[in-house]
Amino acid sequence: MSRIRQKNQDRIIEVACRLFAEQGYAATKMVDIARAADIPKPNVFYYFSAKDNLYRAVLESVTQPLLEASQPIEQLDDPAEALTEYIKAKLRISRDHPFASKVFANEVMSGANYLPEDIAAELLKQSQMIIGKFSQWSQQGVMAALPPHHLMFTIWAATQTYADFSWQICNVMDKDKLDENDFEEAAAFLTQFVINGCQLQHKSV
Repeated sequence: MSRIRQKNQDRIIEVACRLFAEQGYAATKMVDIARAADIPKPNVFYYFSAKDNLYRAVLESVTQPLLEASQPIEQLDDPAEALTEYIKAKLRISRDHPFASKVFANEVMSGANYLPEDIAAELLKQSQMIIGKFSQWSQQGVMAALPPHHLMFTIWAATQTYADFSWQICNVMDKDKLDENDFEEAAAFLTQFVINGCQLQHKSV
């Protein structure tokens, strides 16, 4: 793929993320995206052919990082280390993909009517893996016997809120935008909160 083509596609997805987040799927038109991206409408259709395809690209721009974020839980045996890295990764997504995160949240809250089945299946598979690993750690005695699904939901809510409710958070903190220090502080707090709440014990080598 040429650099110009990739640049144009990235620009279209970036603008579409914002418009879908602000207006919703139904109210957002391809012509609006083309105008906001300063790219001719035929070019937008050339790259994505239909609004459904562009919407999928927007969802993939956040669901792919979300799927990759759970790798520490899947690959690491130390729950404290795994959860620390997982929380950091989830907060990076809120920081780097705020509009796409809102699009995904809106899609889920509206019943996931436009979420492609293959993406939904991958997300479910990931959730089942996380719940299984939490249960395993509890059975091994390195984590308190907590309901694993509720622990997962709590981490989701605590990390994704920094994107999905950014206006409220910035309003409370009297800021136009959260900076790197804010996300680092959030990661440190949430990690300590989860580790202490789960009564984690480092696994012996």
